[in-house]
Amino acid sequence: MAKHMTKGLTMLLLLVTVTFVTAVASANGQSRNPARANIPFDFAVGDKVLPAGEYQVSSLTDGKAVVLVRSRDGKDSAVRLTYTENKTVAAEKGTLVFRRYANHYFLAEIWTAGEQTGRCLLKSKHERAIEKEMAMISPNDISNKFERVEVVTFYR
Repeated sequence: MAKHMTKGLTMLLLLVTVTFVTAVASANGQSRNPARANIPFDFAVGDKVLPAGEYQVSSLTDGKAVVLVRSRDGKDSAVRLTYTENKTVAAEKGTLVFRRYANHYFLAEIWTAGEQTGRCLLKSKHERAIEKEMAMISPNDISNKFERVEVVTFYR
């Protein structure tokens, strides 16, 4: 009985700690100037599908390794790890880059205007499965690859 109570208390403390850290990170990310974009299609961030609408994208960490994508009304959000990608020339406009496979869109890159460094998201299991399926349908057809779709960001 004591073991069950200890285990339950430990799980509760862990949950409270994770909630607190997430709230602090979220508040910290909001204090920066997040990029906003009107995204006219449903899209996935990792394995989570978000509906079309206005979203803000902000970093949750100083190193920008973790990004938060949240709807304007705050009802829909996703957090994802990213890695750095560099360009030889700074981005002219802030953009969110999506990979589109038929009617499936996946957030792939985040670029800030005036910067040569962007953030890239790893492909999710769902995206890799779609890629594999499309390759099996027509392995020699390069047109079955993804289409790059860019959405310009703005700041408020």
